[in-house]
Amino acid sequence: MRTITTDEISQLVAELCRRANFHLPEDVVGALERAREAERSERGRWVLDSLLENAAEAARESLPLCQDTGLVVCFVRLGRDARVEGDLGEAVDAGVRQAYTTWPLRKSVLADPLDRASNTGDNTPAVLGLELVEGDGLEVQVVPKGGGSENAGAAWMLSPSEGEEGIVARIERQVREQGGKWCPPGIVGVGVGGTLERAADLAKRAVTRPIGGAHPEAKWAALEARLLRTINATGIGPMGLGGDTTALAVHVEYHACHLASLPVAVSFQCHAARRAAGRL
Repeated sequence: MRTITTDEISQLVAELCRRANFHLPEDVVGALERAREAERSERGRWVLDSLLENAAEAARESLPLCQDTGLVVCFVRLGRDARVEGDLGEAVDAGVRQAYTTWPLRKSVLADPLDRASNTGDNTPAVLGLELVEGDGLEVQVVPKGGGSENAGAAWMLSPSEGEEGIVARIERQVREQGGKWCPPGIVGVGVGGTLERAADLAKRAVTRPIGGAHPEAKWAALEARLLRTINATGIGPMGLGGDTTALAVHVEYHACHLASLPVAVSFQCHAARRAAGRL
C-alpha cells in the first residue's frame, strides 16, 4: 500500500491550475490551426487568427487565456493500492486556493448560489469527481470551467423511443439556441445513459478527451461524426460570427441505463479549452 500525502496532491493541483489557465493544450492549438486553414469565411479566419494569437501571447507572458478563469472541476483517479494521508477534498481545495491566490487568476466562486452576496475569495471549493482504478498511483485532471461555456450545457430525460434521432435533434437545438454564447469553436461533450446526474458527469468528462481520437466503438464514433457535421452545418462559426467551424470536436461517452429511460446531457468547452493532467 502506497501512501500519498495531501501536500503532494495540493502542489500538483496548484501547478495544474496554473498550466490549464495559461497554456492551451497542443491538441486544441492544432485543431484551431486546421480550422483556420479550412475556414471559408473571411471573418471566421480573422477570429481564428485572433484566438491563436491570444493563446500564444498568454503562454509567452504567463497570463490567463481568458479573464474568466473558471470554477475548478477536478477529476481524480485513485489507485486501489494507494492511500491518501488526510482529506482528499481538502487537499484539492488547498491546491486551488494556492493557485488562485498566487497567480493572477480571477476568483469567481460564490458561497451561496441564491443570495450571491459572498465570494469565497480563493475560488474554492472545487468540484471533485473521484474514480477508483487499479494500481497505486493518483491521477489528477483539472478543468477550470468558465461560466459562458458552462451555462450553455443542458440535460434531458428522453423517451427511449426517441433514440439517436432524438439525441441529435436536442443537441442541435441547444447549439442553435446558444449561438456564440459559449465562445466557439470548442469541444462538445455528450453523455448518454446512466441517470440524469451520470449523463451530465459523462458529458463533462467527454470534453476533456484529447481532440483527434474517435470513440473506440464504431456506433458511438459514427454518432460523434454525425453530431460534428450537424453542429458545423449551423453556420454559427467562430465566436458566433459565422463560418464553417462551430465545434472542433464532438466526444460522446455512454453508460448502461434503465429500460424506461434515455438520459442525455451536453457540456460545452469553449475555444480556451482549459485542462491539464498530472500523476503522483
